[in-house]
Amino acid sequence: MFPRRLLPILVACSTLVTILVYAAIRNGSWAHLPEAVGLGEKYGSTEEQYYAEGGVSPHLRPAEGNGGKSGFKEPKVESISPYPEGKLKPPGSKYTKCLVVPKLLSEYTGWIEDKLGDMLKDKSLTTAVYTVDDKKATLRPPKNKGHEVMVYLSYIIDFYDDLADVNIFIHSHQKAWHNNELLGLDSAEAVRHLKPERVLRDGYMNLRCHWDPGCPAWLHPGVTEQSYEKPEEVLLGQSWAELFPGEPIPTVLSQPCCAQFAVSKDRILALPKARYIHMRDWLLRTDLTDYLSGRVFEYVWQFIFTAAPIHCPSMSACYCDGYGICFGGPKAFDHWFEMRYERKELMEELRVWQEKARRIEDERKQSDDGKMPEEARLDIPELGMDKELQSKISALTKEMERTRNEAIERGKDPKQRELERTGKAMG
Repeated sequence: MFPRRLLPILVACSTLVTILVYAAIRNGSWAHLPEAVGLGEKYGSTEEQYYAEGGVSPHLRPAEGNGGKSGFKEPKVESISPYPEGKLKPPGSKYTKCLVVPKLLSEYTGWIEDKLGDMLKDKSLTTAVYTVDDKKATLRPPKNKGHEVMVYLSYIIDFYDDLADVNIFIHSHQKAWHNNELLGLDSAEAVRHLKPERVLRDGYMNLRCHWDPGCPAWLHPGVTEQSYEKPEEVLLGQSWAELFPGEPIPTVLSQPCCAQFAVSKDRILALPKARYIHMRDWLLRTDLTDYLSGRVFEYVWQFIFTAAPIHCPSMSACYCDGYGICFGGPKAFDHWFEMRYERKELMEELRVWQEKARRIEDERKQSDDGKMPEEARLDIPELGMDKELQSKISALTKEMERTRNEAIERGKDPKQRELERTGKAMG
C-alpha cells in the first residue's frame, strides 16, 4: 500500500511539474527541453518554422530567376556543424587539389585539359577520372550504379591514404544549368576560382552557391507518402538506419543541389575508411535503381561531411569567400541579380515585340498586293519599341559585366573575403 505520509510530497512534485510544463509552453521554449529528436530539430529550423519566422523564400532568387525585383534578399538559415574550423596553411602556401570525375566512355572530358591545362602542368591540380563502363580503365568503380555516388565513394576508399588537400567532386560536363551563373555556368571556371582556404576552414563546400533547389528545407525523411518531385524522400527514411546506424532520422535535410562539392583531406579522414566502405556496400547491395540510389545521397553528403543535416550558407559569402567574387556585401550582391532579373524581363518583352512584327510580315508576304488584309486582326507592336528595349538590354549587360569584373578584382583581397565571410561587409 502507498504510504500516506508520502502523499503530500507526491502532490507537490506533480504540481511543480505541471507548472514547469505550462511555463515552457507559454514561453515557447518547449522545443528546447531536452529530448531525443531528429537532427533537423537540433540543427536549424524546420521549413514551417523558417517561414513562420519571416524567412524569405530562396525561390525569389534561383539560378533561372523567377522572382520579382522586390524579393531579392539574402535569406538566413542556421547551419551548424559540430566540427571546429579547419587549420589553414601559412599565407602564400600552395594547396594540392584533385578533381574527381565520374564519366561514361561516351562522355567528353577533354575540357579539363583544354581549360585547366596550366593547373595540371604546374601540379596544383591532379585528376581522378573514373570511367564507369570501361573494364580496361585504370580507374573504375566496382559497379556502375548510383550515378556519381559510386565513384565519389570509390575515390575516397582508393585514395584514403593519399588524398589531396582539397578534393573536388564534380560531374563530367563542363556546362550545366546547376553551375554558378556568375562563373558562366562553367565547371572549369569553378575549379579555377575555387578558394582552398574556404574548403579547409569549413571542411565541406557545396560548389553551388544558389539555394534553389535544395534550401532552406528540401527533404523530410520522416514522411510516409511518396512525392513525385522527390521520390527519394520516403526511401531515405526507410534506408537511414542502414546507412547511419545509431543516428536519429533528421526532420529535414537540405543543401543546394546537385551533388558537386569540395572536401578537405582532414574532413574526409575524420571518418574511418570503414564508414565509406559501409556506405558503398549499401549502394552495391540495395535493390533501389541506379537513379534512386543516387538520389538518396544527393542531400546526404552534407550530413556525411559536416554532421549537420542543413547546409545553406550565405550565397554572397559563398561567391566571395569561395570563389573570390566579392560585390562588397549582400545588398550589392542582390543588386546584380536585380539587374539580371530586369534584363530577363526586357528580353522577354523584346521577344514578344519581334513575334508580333514577324506575324505582320508573314501576313503581308501572303497577300497579293503586299498589304495586310483588312480582316487580319493582329496586335500591332509599338513603333520603335524594339530599339528602345535593345538599348536598355545593352546598357544593363554592360553594367552587369562592369560590376562583375569589379567584384572579381575586389575578391583578390583576402581582407575583403574575410569581411564578407563573417558578414561584416556593409555593401
